[in-house]
Amino acid sequence: MNREFIEAMEQLEKEKHISKDVLLETIESALVSAYKKNYGTAQNVRVVIDPDDGEIAVLMRKDIVAEEDIEDDMIQMSLEEAHEIDPRYEIGDAIEFAVTPRDFGRIAAQTAKQVVVQRIREAERGMVYDDFITRQGEIITGTVQRKSGETMFINIGRAEGILSANEQVPGEHFKVHQRLKVYIMDVKKTTKGPQVFLSRSHPGLVKMLFELEVPEIQDGTVEIRGIAREAGSRTKMAVYSEDENVDPVGACVGTRGSRVQSVVDELNGEKIDIIFWSDSPEELIANVLSPATVEEVIIEDEEEKTATAIVPDYQLSLAIGKQGQNVRLAAKVSGWKIDIMSHTQYEEALAAAEAEYEEELEEAGYEEEPEEAGYDEEFPQEESPEVPAADYEEELTEEEPTEISEDEEPEAPDEEPEDIAEPAEEEAEDAAEPEEPGDAEDAAAVEEPDEEVGETVEQKEE
Repeated sequence: MNREFIEAMEQLEKEKHISKDVLLETIESALVSAYKKNYGTAQNVRVVIDPDDGEIAVLMRKDIVAEEDIEDDMIQMSLEEAHEIDPRYEIGDAIEFAVTPRDFGRIAAQTAKQVVVQRIREAERGMVYDDFITRQGEIITGTVQRKSGETMFINIGRAEGILSANEQVPGEHFKVHQRLKVYIMDVKKTTKGPQVFLSRSHPGLVKMLFELEVPEIQDGTVEIRGIAREAGSRTKMAVYSEDENVDPVGACVGTRGSRVQSVVDELNGEKIDIIFWSDSPEELIANVLSPATVEEVIIEDEEEKTATAIVPDYQLSLAIGKQGQNVRLAAKVSGWKIDIMSHTQYEEALAAAEAEYEEELEEAGYEEEPEEAGYDEEFPQEESPEVPAADYEEELTEEEPTEISEDEEPEAPDEEPEDIAEPAEEEAEDAAEPEEPGDAEDAAAVEEPDEEVGETVEQKEE
C-alpha cells in the first residue's frame, strides 16, 4: 500500500460518507485474518497501517518471563533475549516487534480491496436504510421498473421498492415505466440490503394525500382522528378541529370539492366519506353511519364499546351498506361495535322483552306488580275512624239552613247526578220569568243567612 491508497480512502469518505478511521480498522482486522490463514497463526499478532503513508506493519507481542518459566515461545520471551533488544526490559513487561513477511504486501493489497468494496456496499445499504426508515409512513413517487408475477418492483431513487399483490388495489393496472404514488409501509434490513415495502391499499395513503392537498392538515389546524378504508371501493375519514372558526369537513372538501376530487382522481375514483369527529359516542356513531340518518343511539356497554343504532325502516339497507360495508367502515373509524336495527325491529324487540317479563311474573305467581305490593306493605294506609250512622244523620239534619228564602235558587253542585232532572227543569222556568225589581233585594237576603248558618254549625260542633 502507498499514499495513493490513503487518498482513495479519503475520497470515499467524502463521497460515500464512510469514515476513513473505520475503514482502516476494518482493513487491519481483515489483514490479521489473512496473516493467520497464510502463516498458520495470528496469536498475539496485530496489523498497523500508517494513516499518512499507508505502510503496513505486522507486530507480534510477547511477554517477558524467566527462562525457566517459558511454556510457549510463540507468546513468551526470556529476559536474556529481551535484553538483547533493549536492556531496560524487566520480567513482566511485554515487547512488540515487527514480523512482517516479505510477500505480505501482495496479500494485503488483495485483502484491502475486498474489504473496501464490501465496506462501501455495506455503507451504501446503511445509508439507504437510514434514509427510508425515517420516511416510513410517508408517500413517495416512483416508477414501475419491472414485474415478477403479480409483484411489482418500483424504482424510488436509491432503492427498489416492493409492491406485493396484497398491497395493490383491485382493478388498478400499471405498466412498466408508469409513474405512481405509493405509501412507504415498512423498511427491513436483509443480507441483500434494505428492502422497502410499499402499498397502494393502506389507509395511510389516503391520509397523506389529504395532507398534501389540505394546508390546514399540514399546520395542525385540522386533525384526522380516524380513518378506515376498503381499497378501491370506499374510505371513511373523521376530522376534527379545536378552532371553532374552522369547518374541518369543509376544509377537506375544498371549494366546489376541488381538494377531495384531487385525492379521488389519484385513487382512480374511490369514494370518500368525510365526517365530523365528536367526543360524544352517540353523536360520533350517528355521524360515521352517514349517509344514513340515525334516529337514536343506545350505548349498550361503554367499557366493551358496544352500541345499537336505530334507523328508519326505509334506511336500514343504506345504514348497513352493500355487503355490510358502511357499518363495517363505521365501526373501524369510531372504534365501537355497532348493531343496526330498524325502527320496527326495535319496537318489536321492546314488545317481546315486555311480554317475556310479564310471562316471568306470571310464572313466579305475582298477580300485581311487585312495586305496588311492596309500597302497601311498607306504607300501610291508616283506617279512618268509624262514625255511627245515627249520629251522622243527626248532624246533617242540624246543619240544614232554615232561613233561606223561598225564591232563592239552590247552589248548583259541582257535578250534577245524571238521575236528577227536576232541579234543572225548575232552573229553566226561573230563567224564563222576567226579572222583578225586588229580585236584587232577595239576592242580598240570601247571603245573610249563610253567616247565621255557619254560626249555628259551630255552636253545634262545640
